[in-house]
Amino acid sequence: MTDTGNGDSSTLRILSTSDVAGIEIGLTDVVSVVEQAYGTLAEGRSDNPRKLTVQPEDGHSVAYAMLGRDGVRGVVAIKTSYKYGLHEDRDKQHYYTTLTLYDDETGLPVAMMDCGRVGALRTPAVSALLARELAAPGSRSALVIGTGTQGRLALPFLLTTRPDLERLMLSGTHPEGIRAVREQLETHFPQRELEVVTDLRAAAEDADIVLATAGPNTPASVEAEWLKPAALCVLVGYGIAPSTLHRADRVVATSAAQMKVTGTDMADADGHLRDADAEFPEVLAGRADGRTDPGQRIFAYNSGLVVTDIALGHRFAQLALAQGLGTAVPLWR
Repeated sequence: MTDTGNGDSSTLRILSTSDVAGIEIGLTDVVSVVEQAYGTLAEGRSDNPRKLTVQPEDGHSVAYAMLGRDGVRGVVAIKTSYKYGLHEDRDKQHYYTTLTLYDDETGLPVAMMDCGRVGALRTPAVSALLARELAAPGSRSALVIGTGTQGRLALPFLLTTRPDLERLMLSGTHPEGIRAVREQLETHFPQRELEVVTDLRAAAEDADIVLATAGPNTPASVEAEWLKPAALCVLVGYGIAPSTLHRADRVVATSAAQMKVTGTDMADADGHLRDADAEFPEVLAGRADGRTDPGQRIFAYNSGLVVTDIALGHRFAQLALAQGLGTAVPLWR
């Protein structure tokens, strides 16, 4: 593993939101790091146990804990995620997520960081890889539902892996979110145009790729019968109905086990959640089939794996520590 410059077993370097925000990294680099993390997992060189979840009965908050190990980078890490105010408007919600990294070759702590930017980059990168591998040949149109954290970089990442996309559609209700999506697209692909749609069904009927990133309070709900016969649906947050899962010709999940834990809102009227036909790390490794027929309608579940957070977080930690960013805290003294 590359030296991170932290040689004190009693000291932990804290990387704040502003520390991480100041690090420059390209979209192609992010995709490469995430794809490598999937590859090492498929090879059995990394560990990604099922996440732990706690949520009160009224559903006002949700918390996750994820432990993993990247065998290639030689890093062990723990990620925590807590969101409060799920029934409130976006501006009243609170979200905190952290990633703590340890060097598994020296036994020393590497860093603890705000994981917001890591997740904001990792998740759309995974969706873009899913689109690259699973979208039908000749796909030219994409619809993103939602303008929150995951929606804002969705199109730039999709264009990174699918530069052949021509029509870029967005369904959203928050003016500031729509502005942010436009700004990100202009930053990364200044020659491309964004089409904000108001007729969700008409947009879904024309989309080769539907990417649902909206929050839990969204009124958007794309049904299976709205979709093209060979459409790819990628679920990150909310915005598509359970019928898109249950009536798909094939289901691919980043993790079948995690889909069973976090995908229960996609169960049918009888409470049944359809099983995945393949897991995406195995698809990337060539050990499982993704799309097996050009005319298949595919449902992809992007729940995020902690090994991807570890790989990308470790890359951020290397860059930050090389620049002298962060604050050393004598935590264990």
